Amino acid sequence: MQTSFEIARRAQGEEIPLRDALRVGATRRIARAYLSFHRLPSLAFPVSLILSELVTNAIQHSGGTEVTVTMQHEDDLLYAGVTSDVPGNLTFRETSEDAENGRGLLLVMVTVSGLDGTWGVSDDQRTVWCLLPTEGGAQ
Repeated sequence: MQTSFEIARRAQGEEIPLRDALRVGATRRIARAYLSFHRLPSLAFPVSLILSELVTNAIQHSGGTEVTVTMQHEDDLLYAGVTSDVPGNLTFRETSEDAENGRGLLLVMVTVSGLDGTWGVSDDQRTVWCLLPTEGGAQ
């Protein structure tokens, strides 16, 4: 499954248009539907969380105009990735305890690790992806 959508090009710090912000919730719904179809309901919450964080990062930080979400289930593995049309520079930020944002990649890393998965960034810095085991996940 692959779906792409346009986002508004905007300067760093400029407010995200509502149309783009609504893409995050749509991504969660698409992920849950895909996982339901593949009989992997136990992954619905963590995968929708991972993808919503990655889509949010792509909208906020890529500077691009298109985001693509990809999911593929094969051989007891689930691949999930988010691609921007512009290469990024993935960085972890220091955040204070009361900061309202800046923990998305840490949340992705912890969630993927908790599922015994792996994650990474493509060589061209356009895609952040994860691989999650699904063996025994069908219910």
